[in-house]
Amino acid sequence: MIGAAASSEAVSHTCLCELKRSKCQQLATGSGKRKPATVHCKDTGHMNSRMAASSSRVMLGPLVAAIDQGTSSTRFLVFNAKTAELLSHHQVEINQSFPKEGWVEEDPKEILQSVYECMERTCEKLTQLNVDISNIKAIGVTNQRETTLVWDKETGEPLYNAIVWLDLRTQSTVERLINKTPGRNKNHLKHKTGLPISTYFSAVKLRWLMDNVDEVAEAVLTHRAMFGTVDSWLIWCLTGGKSGGVHCTDVTNASRTMLFNIHTLDWDPELCKYFDIPMEILPKVRSSSEIYGLMKSGCLSGIPISGCLGDQSAALVGQMCFQEGQAKNTYGTGCFLLRNTGAKPVMSEHGLLTTVAYKLGRDKPACYALEGSVAIAGAVVRWLKDNLGIIQTSTELEKLAASVGTSYGCYFVPAFSGLYAPYWEPSARGIICGLTQFTNKSHLAFAALEAVCFQTREILDAMNQDSGIPLTQLQVDGGMTSNRLLMQLQADILCIPVVKPSMPETTALGAAMAAGAAEGVSVWSLRPEDLSEVTSEKFEPQINPEGQGAYESEFRYARWKKAVQRAMNWETTEPISNGNGETSIFSSVPLGFYILGSMLMLIGAKYIAGHK
Repeated sequence: MIGAAASSEAVSHTCLCELKRSKCQQLATGSGKRKPATVHCKDTGHMNSRMAASSSRVMLGPLVAAIDQGTSSTRFLVFNAKTAELLSHHQVEINQSFPKEGWVEEDPKEILQSVYECMERTCEKLTQLNVDISNIKAIGVTNQRETTLVWDKETGEPLYNAIVWLDLRTQSTVERLINKTPGRNKNHLKHKTGLPISTYFSAVKLRWLMDNVDEVAEAVLTHRAMFGTVDSWLIWCLTGGKSGGVHCTDVTNASRTMLFNIHTLDWDPELCKYFDIPMEILPKVRSSSEIYGLMKSGCLSGIPISGCLGDQSAALVGQMCFQEGQAKNTYGTGCFLLRNTGAKPVMSEHGLLTTVAYKLGRDKPACYALEGSVAIAGAVVRWLKDNLGIIQTSTELEKLAASVGTSYGCYFVPAFSGLYAPYWEPSARGIICGLTQFTNKSHLAFAALEAVCFQTREILDAMNQDSGIPLTQLQVDGGMTSNRLLMQLQADILCIPVVKPSMPETTALGAAMAAGAAEGVSVWSLRPEDLSEVTSEKFEPQINPEGQGAYESEFRYARWKKAVQRAMNWETTEPISNGNGETSIFSSVPLGFYILGSMLMLIGAKYIAGHK
């Protein structure tokens, strides 16, 4: 049950299998309601997987699969549609390239190949577990949002690498657009899009591709170009590609482009004109739960693709946040807090985004959410590992941080891609401050975890202000939630319980639920009384709200916000005026020093020469 004690995570394999036998007997006899799903079985060939397969393979019933294409990896997962239990999965890491400072790209072909590889390997694992893959009735897609691709519909070839959501190359474009708005207002388009003008969203990335990549510009002129986010690329390729592939997206992904009107739920001609983007290259917008097309190749050929949700919307569905006011926070590459606001979009006054949460059927109403987006969360772990080399694995970070239990006055603002909510400041850059000779890598590790928690507190505070109803607990998911120190630290900093499901794959689960519930598939019921409850682990705050610990926590939070201000306005692309409307050569400090130094050297040389 939700809110179970921490020990609930340690359900024994024996109990798990007994529960499954009971489940199978109930399903066979038709008696009783669904029992809560328990801890999921892993697919590594361990004994619990074999026991689960052998005890329930005959009565598994319909299965639903999900493609989870994230920023750092691709996964393919298969769930039991009756129990929401994860049966098997496979994961492949995705390479990122950084051609220039602030640029982040991925290879669209590698992304597609990783999907096929994960599918094949997962099917092999299911076969080894004596699970009949013909029981897979549908496939859902969930994906990293905003990441932008353009490809040739005649050749099927990508015309450039995928520009990842974190990418900052469009900063000058964004500054130029904001400067043209009345009052330099970054929220100029928010009444239609729910979004500020930012490097984060797809429209400016697409505009950059059209302006800077000859192959893209030519394909647009010759009507061969197709634009899409990762979901569109995958669905188009998997349903046939250049031989009749379906070019579509869903409302959740479309709402992250700055080209989509969240009120009409369609592409907006005025927004497309604003960015000068031809509407013919855009995918058709569909609901999050309907049959888009059939798989045309691979081990699952003929299976319908019938669910599509951007990753954060999928996690909201997977966490069963179907009621207005329910919220979840996902700790992945970034950190994303979404709160269900019901059938009407709510515009934030405190730096949050208004986005489409889901639309679970063609004839179903759209549901909206307020979202607080943090660019860097889990990515800071990767940075500490790959760039600084102070850890070899992500699990080491928790050990390092726990060894000191404090940052010892060190504060880390990981604004590698500027700052997202609630600031929306692309000129910010990462900063580590408060260093002394005593500071070591363990303090830095703790500061990194603390930064994730502080960023979450900022967006939670903004969300509470917008809604007027403070959250009483925070439901969490994502890769970083395996870090128990982080979860406890988060509970202490927020002063509310943090609730983590025992089955962490809620993003993929949400996509599978949407796919299985689609009209024409209908193997997964989304009626409240049919939804399986999930065992969870609850992290209670361990500091007294009125005590010294709470005072120290508030003090650290205030110091961290001071560090955030130090990180602001670090990197601008606009030249600095000298006050007379003219640009000074000294607007670039390094160039200014170079020229000033050169002048002094010349004067000195002449002086010395004159006194010989």
